[in-house]
Amino acid sequence: MRATIVLLLALGHAFAQPSTKPAPVSLHEFSLSLEQLTARVRPAVVQVFTTGLTPLTEESEGTTTSLFAKQRATGSGVILSADGYVLTNAHVIRGGRRIQVRLAPDSAQSEGRRSVVKPAGRTLEAKIVGADRETDLAVLKIEAADLPFLQLGDSEALRQGQLVITFGNPRGLESSVSMGVVSSVARQIQSEDPMVYIQTDAPINPGNSGGPLIDSEGKVIGINTFILSQSGGSEGLGFAVPASIANTVYTQLRKDGHMHRGQIGAYAQTITAPMAAGMKLPQDWGVILGDVEPQGPADRAGLEPGDIVTSLNGKPMENARQFDVNLYGTLIGENVTVEFLREGQRRAVKVPVIERDDDPMRFADKVDPEKNMIQRLGILAVGLTPELTGIVSDLRHSYGVVVAMRSTDAAANGLEIGDVIYSVNETAVKTFEALRSAVDGLKPREPAVLQIQRGGKLRFVTIEIE
Repeated sequence: MRATIVLLLALGHAFAQPSTKPAPVSLHEFSLSLEQLTARVRPAVVQVFTTGLTPLTEESEGTTTSLFAKQRATGSGVILSADGYVLTNAHVIRGGRRIQVRLAPDSAQSEGRRSVVKPAGRTLEAKIVGADRETDLAVLKIEAADLPFLQLGDSEALRQGQLVITFGNPRGLESSVSMGVVSSVARQIQSEDPMVYIQTDAPINPGNSGGPLIDSEGKVIGINTFILSQSGGSEGLGFAVPASIANTVYTQLRKDGHMHRGQIGAYAQTITAPMAAGMKLPQDWGVILGDVEPQGPADRAGLEPGDIVTSLNGKPMENARQFDVNLYGTLIGENVTVEFLREGQRRAVKVPVIERDDDPMRFADKVDPEKNMIQRLGILAVGLTPELTGIVSDLRHSYGVVVAMRSTDAAANGLEIGDVIYSVNETAVKTFEALRSAVDGLKPREPAVLQIQRGGKLRFVTIEIE
């Protein structure tokens, strides 16, 4: 009996032990892996230089003079194609009149050199392909071939605690590398903000903006965008745009120069515990439709306010941001399958995706404060071009001037961003120069009646010229 018990205990101990143990990784092997990863990634990381003008005002003897000062900024970017498409942050190149990209040193340049200080890489002129303010991403193009490039990874597969590495040019210090972990896979800075970010404790500082956040496979799983800091330096609170969002934006900006965001005419909200308790919902998480636009795609498909969306194209929906982001990636004109819960019954409908009205601030990237200011109206404006005609829908005329930005001056109170101005006091203005000439020709306190188009409708706006 005693021998039997001993044998059973021995067998139990044998079954409790894993049959194989993972081979331990030495510190040297870990360090070597990081070196190899860095060597593979670094050639595709670039430094972005932006030169532009910033408006200033100078007061002297009771008069105010408008001035412009030359401003130079630097950031980072990552090459995503061998023919020179670069992804960076929109704020890195905002207001830039000249954009330059400095490549990493070519390995051939360093061959035979013993100095640890490497020669500077080539600096190339870059043009802006497109910028998206909502995600703070922009695409640049440099004229070069056979460039080293990286691939966007799957940020949906990220896990908290996962090792990540940042590349960039903090404070202008070229080709810097830092390491950390994923602090959060999906961080909303504000509850109603549609954007979500990867939070990391990897050191990120000014100048890192636009650089890649890299996973252990060497893929770009985020674009470093901003930090939260009281000191202005890294405090372990860095945020990156997830690759899942960056991929959609990069693809559309590269193709069209601006974003096409899909919508189905429904306003999604994240279900909270108090909401679920007050409405007696069957779950205290997920997505509920707060509104359905009358005669919109969702309405025509049969969706109603109060429906609980359980999945979109088979993907479970956990929050409203996820719902909106998944619509972004759907081509305009395609159908999405919405599964939902209503009065305890599960249902599914197909809904066509239509284009959402773009952010009016997209026009701001088309103007130069030095060239496009109409001081007496308090606006920056730009004449209609074939590109803008494709963005502004249902135009009544083939000519006109678009309000790109406006000041807080009283003179601009009657105008809004995106307005298309067709005439001043019944005189057609077909170009920006014609609008500025017509306004400059008015006497002080003379009323200016502008015919504009807003939201597909014509209207008159009266402004008293100062």
